Amino acid sequence: MLGVIIGVFAVASLVSIVRGFQNYVKNEFDALGSNLIFIMPGKIDFTGDPSRNFTGNKLKYRHVERIQTDHGDKIEAITPWYELSKNAVYKTKVFYSAVGGANESVADLFNLVVVDGRFFTKAEVDAKTKVVVIGSEVREELFSSRNPIGEKIKVDSVSYLIVGTLKEKSPNYDNFVYIPYTTAESEFNLKNIGSIVIKTKGGEDANTIKEEIRHSLLRELKDEEFSVSTQEDLLQRINDILKIIESGLAAIAAISLLVGGIGIMNIMLVSVTERTREIGLIKALGATGKDIALQFLYESVFISVTGGLVGLALAWLATLVAKTWIPAEIPLWAALVSLGFSFLVGIGFGTYPAIKAGKKDPIVALRYE
Repeated sequence: MLGVIIGVFAVASLVSIVRGFQNYVKNEFDALGSNLIFIMPGKIDFTGDPSRNFTGNKLKYRHVERIQTDHGDKIEAITPWYELSKNAVYKTKVFYSAVGGANESVADLFNLVVVDGRFFTKAEVDAKTKVVVIGSEVREELFSSRNPIGEKIKVDSVSYLIVGTLKEKSPNYDNFVYIPYTTAESEFNLKNIGSIVIKTKGGEDANTIKEEIRHSLLRELKDEEFSVSTQEDLLQRINDILKIIESGLAAIAAISLLVGGIGIMNIMLVSVTERTREIGLIKALGATGKDIALQFLYESVFISVTGGLVGLALAWLATLVAKTWIPAEIPLWAALVSLGFSFLVGIGFGTYPAIKAGKKDPIVALRYE
């Protein structure tokens, strides 16, 4: 039973964790809305070495301008986007944060809400001003409950004036400090744009605009030098990868069920030997070989299914713990498959011992010591 418990627990809990990641990614995309388009360097296919997608990045600001010129009537906002990881320092406090370099449209693009102060302006972007807007986690770690507006923090040893703080959104955004992309380029010596983020106007079809933008960029870039994706495209690609991981983990964990089934067969074979006199006595009282076989088969299935139920209960408890970090859940199919597999393990590995028990000669069995 312990082997089955471990097997079912492993299958159900691993599937629930992967499903939690799927839910987390979906929630993050939903929080952005459904009308964003992302332009990234390289041909993003999520296969092979990911670093090759960014090798020879050729995205420039002129590509942002071309998109604005060709499709400005269908676009609500557009920004170059840089993302780095740096220490944000205030006096003796240090927080390892993400640095987002963008223009003044980033708040609208990512649905960021300013709590105190303001976001940086186009004039500050053009002037490469050293101003910063900080996420809620950065504010909490560096300033606790104090209002940080007007204070200065150092990012990579350079001082930035805090002009705004943001409302809590999600871990993927709360640990960011946002600075003008022009400032990021000059301070961090960046030559190429990390990516371009576009928000289409309401009522416009994102997939149609995606194709129009791709054709515009093909005038200056080769097809393999950039990728244009909508949120749905990215979400689908990520989910495809997670489903492969989910299937692989479930298959690996199912080996535990196989081992548990072999354990059940061994135990039942030992039980047949130990209960030889019992089998002979029951047969002498009129039980048929079929009756004996079914009795042992029922015992095997009971052990296996009970182990499956216990394993599923433990996986449910593990899922409750995992929900502290991610929206994990055990899908109905995983629960049914786990219990169904437990049932099949009981039948599959209990059949041979049951048949062996049913075939025992009652006279020989009664004489057995």
